[in-house]
Amino acid sequence: MRSQQIYRAPWHDYRCRCIYMITVNKRDATPPFAFVDGSELKITAIGREIRKQIIRFPELEERIRILQYVVMPDHVHILLFATAPLPEKLGYYIARWKIRVNEACGIPSVFENGFNDQILRRSRSLKVLVDYIRDNPRRLIVRKQHPDFFRRVNDVVVGGRLWHAYGNVQLLDNPFREQVVVHRADGEAERAACRERWLYCAANGGVLVSPFISRDEKEIRALAEECGGKTILIRNEPLGERFKPAATDFDRCLEGRLLILAPPDDSMRQLTRPVCMQLNSTAASIAAD
Repeated sequence: MRSQQIYRAPWHDYRCRCIYMITVNKRDATPPFAFVDGSELKITAIGREIRKQIIRFPELEERIRILQYVVMPDHVHILLFATAPLPEKLGYYIARWKIRVNEACGIPSVFENGFNDQILRRSRSLKVLVDYIRDNPRRLIVRKQHPDFFRRVNDVVVGGRLWHAYGNVQLLDNPFREQVVVHRADGEAERAACRERWLYCAANGGVLVSPFISRDEKEIRALAEECGGKTILIRNEPLGERFKPAATDFDRCLEGRLLILAPPDDSMRQLTRPVCMQLNSTAASIAAD
């Protein structure tokens, strides 16, 4: 994921014992780390060297364990476990590891500056993260082999209910999903804390889920998309068989950054309070799965 700005979690101590999913992106001038060949993802010479250095990561700090990783064509996911408090912040070790990769590959800078991180919360299963990382190559191959699937209206079941979907349905599998809902009664401090959490999630590869009805919710969506974030938009109006989103949303669907969900009928067309509550309930269900 490309982000215009690197967001860290200001509420989190990056020296503490914790599990992180780290993503580092390829610099544009660097050759691909891997490529799709039919139904297989093949690793290039640079990708193999990166893989070696991932395995050697604990040499930098014995308190960091590698739980899972995957080398993709333009990025790398690494699931790290800081088994005990670290002497330095996590970013220090990521930077040292990048230097090792550069030296091993004989390239001044293999990766983009910085890195994206997601923090494993108690509400998320470690197995879900491991499976998500392992499944990255298959999802990429599906997108390559069936691009039309992401450019037409498809049926999906969410919360036990049928929805019509347009865009990247794989966003439903992302393990880092946050519901965006702004209540009128929320105070400024609560709104600021939620805003920080949502933008951190979006800028670091997570997905924001909401009908994005209110002005404040629409603003969050706009800010998230500016930093390269992904969103699931829940509509109250149905999609026609030949539905195509507006130009900017269409582009985001093609980029894999947007999924639009809509009811298959007119039952929610009138945006009443009960309908809004139902849309937000669906968003909460998606974020909690």
